[in-house]
Amino acid sequence: MKVAERVAIVTGGGGGIGAALSTALVRAGAKVVVADLDEAAAAAVAGSINAERPGSAVSLGGDVADTETIRQLIALAEDRFGPVDFYFANAGITGAPGLPGESDWDRAIEVNLRSHIRAAQLLIPEWVRRGEGYFVSTASAAGLLTQLGAATYAVTKHAAVGFAEWLHITYGDQGVRVSCLCPMGVNTKLLYAGEGSGESMGDLATRAVTTAGEVLEPDDVAAAVLDAVDDERFLILPHPAVLEMYRHKAADYDRWLRGMRRYQRGLLDPQVP
Repeated sequence: MKVAERVAIVTGGGGGIGAALSTALVRAGAKVVVADLDEAAAAAVAGSINAERPGSAVSLGGDVADTETIRQLIALAEDRFGPVDFYFANAGITGAPGLPGESDWDRAIEVNLRSHIRAAQLLIPEWVRRGEGYFVSTASAAGLLTQLGAATYAVTKHAAVGFAEWLHITYGDQGVRVSCLCPMGVNTKLLYAGEGSGESMGDLATRAVTTAGEVLEPDDVAAAVLDAVDDERFLILPHPAVLEMYRHKAADYDRWLRGMRRYQRGLLDPQVP
């Protein structure tokens, strides 16, 4: 599905992958609503885009896990540009490291999963009526593999992949396209949040990703997303190695689990075999 002349909403658009996606979409001819919990950051991204291509972006600050905020985003898009064609459910949090308490689980589930569900609840019926629409879920390689050191991130990203799969299967024959982005390391604040947490499990979470493969720039990931959307591919893997890891996991689950424990031991203490 071509993005030119289309209307898109990008959540988590105030920085990182979201900012890069918003910019790439406009350069490809789309109009974009940039959404972020940080209203100033969203406005700055929209301002930068409009400096290059006037009138191509607007912004809104708010919690995109909240249904009313999503309604406002859709209304803003329709008012300024027209019906929403693309929804990039990109906002996400790492969550507390280790195995945290209830409040941390609640917040991670709200942002990393329910924000996707609530957006789909509002958009899918209209897309089915129109016979087209595109939902792009930002999950993570953690949603196909796992995330050492961070249970909330690993679990909610698995759930995000599962929800995207369900949408694709359930509505794909009614014109709704779905893609799921599963990168490994990307040079964003999110990647290094664990490193700065002051906790061993948080540091483990960051090092598990940064030592597993190349850390890409957000612009590289955005380019991969637009290529996949153009081809209507479900699984978007900016790091090709993730697919090979996923195949190893599926081929021998127990062996893969043993290997992950070994990898974790090496990160925690390089002297321990």
